[in-house]
Amino acid sequence: MTTTYQVRFWEIAHWKKKARPYGVRWVTEGKQHSEWFVTKALANNRRSQLMQAARAGEAFDVESGLPASEMRRRNSATLVQLAQEYVAMKWPDQAANSRRSTVDALATACAAFVVDGPARPSVAALRRMLTVHVLPPSDRRDEIGDEDRLVVDWLAKSSRPVGDLAEASAARELLDGLARNLDGKVAAATVIGRKRAVVHNLLAFAVERELLVSNPVTHLRWKRPKRVEQVDPRVVINPRQARELFVVLSYVGRRNATRGAHLVGFFAGIYYSAARPAEMINIRETDCKLPETGWGELTLWESRPAAGSRWTDSGEVHDRRGLKHRAAREARIVPIPPALVLSLREHIDRFGVGADGRLFRSPGGGVVGSATYTRVWHAARELALTPAQVASPLAARPYDLRHAAVSTWLNAGVPAAEVAERAGHSVDVLNKVYAKCLDGQRDAINERISAVLGSRLG
Repeated sequence: MTTTYQVRFWEIAHWKKKARPYGVRWVTEGKQHSEWFVTKALANNRRSQLMQAARAGEAFDVESGLPASEMRRRNSATLVQLAQEYVAMKWPDQAANSRRSTVDALATACAAFVVDGPARPSVAALRRMLTVHVLPPSDRRDEIGDEDRLVVDWLAKSSRPVGDLAEASAARELLDGLARNLDGKVAAATVIGRKRAVVHNLLAFAVERELLVSNPVTHLRWKRPKRVEQVDPRVVINPRQARELFVVLSYVGRRNATRGAHLVGFFAGIYYSAARPAEMINIRETDCKLPETGWGELTLWESRPAAGSRWTDSGEVHDRRGLKHRAAREARIVPIPPALVLSLREHIDRFGVGADGRLFRSPGGGVVGSATYTRVWHAARELALTPAQVASPLAARPYDLRHAAVSTWLNAGVPAAEVAERAGHSVDVLNKVYAKCLDGQRDAINERISAVLGSRLG
């Protein structure tokens, strides 16, 4: 494309015999161009657009006479095509759950940014096709049936060009589409924030590809929902409640209660070491230092988050990853109290270990799925807690045991740097996330204030 900054505009032409009698005429390096309109107002508006582009310093394509921005928009890839390129670029270096999260965000964006017309499929159908047939690499896509093919073909024809996003109204429409769940309700702030971040990176890629001059999301005034980053103190159980739950776990399960008993050490490990569930589920006997008396140690070095076979390199449901925020194979050594040492020793004595040394296994010897241990945990809560507590957020998820561990350490007066090291956090994140869970320090401060104020008025 040959471009020039030498552009001259003529006055609006008027030819009465033409069906579109009002003409916009201009010249780029001696080559004449014209566009014709039904009314003079439309012609003036188009002439003004072209002149504004010239005043803004835009280059014009000599052959077509159009500003560079319009040429980019005319020749632009669709949002679906750009998203496919972006996923292919990111896929090799992403963790399985990051792949899934990226595709989910882009499916939401692409389903919203389409030309509205007849026979438009539902948003749910569009998102599903994008997730399983369109966006993942070709070897990760499901086989496609005739009905699904119609939806995919519609998407290919109706996905809007990336160049449209140069207009603020189009960019706002795209972001608004991220804010809704399939049922039409407003999505959670964390979900919207995650999807917006992915779309921002996608459009940065569009700038890199020279499909956009700048990232429209960066400059757009769009009110983001507030994200709650702090842990809700209502989820934190105290040591007595934790012990009661671990006792009750032994009675949960269909086959002589062994399913719940098999996972007592798993849940206790999360609570006493602040390990993430995906870290604890992979613990091996060689990772444990379990003396007959006193404190022991766990060496955490690998995480097995559930992601789905579509997203993992191995084709297994569980990904293999290093620890969060650490280099591959970098370990985190966590001291564990005698209560956990005893629990893990009893687990090994009763259940043994797998062929690869793992303590916790499915009945077939595989990785215990998150759905399985979550189901066991919910059953234990119903047995150990009061009806009011069951209905509350108290320890509603296995992950809340990790929050309880960190909160307990902080309230015990353990320095923040040591807590952060054991939990695998930075100190800044620790102080931000657990600011509302320092009940012990609050009580101590209240007692000091009471001592100064006294107990009576007057």
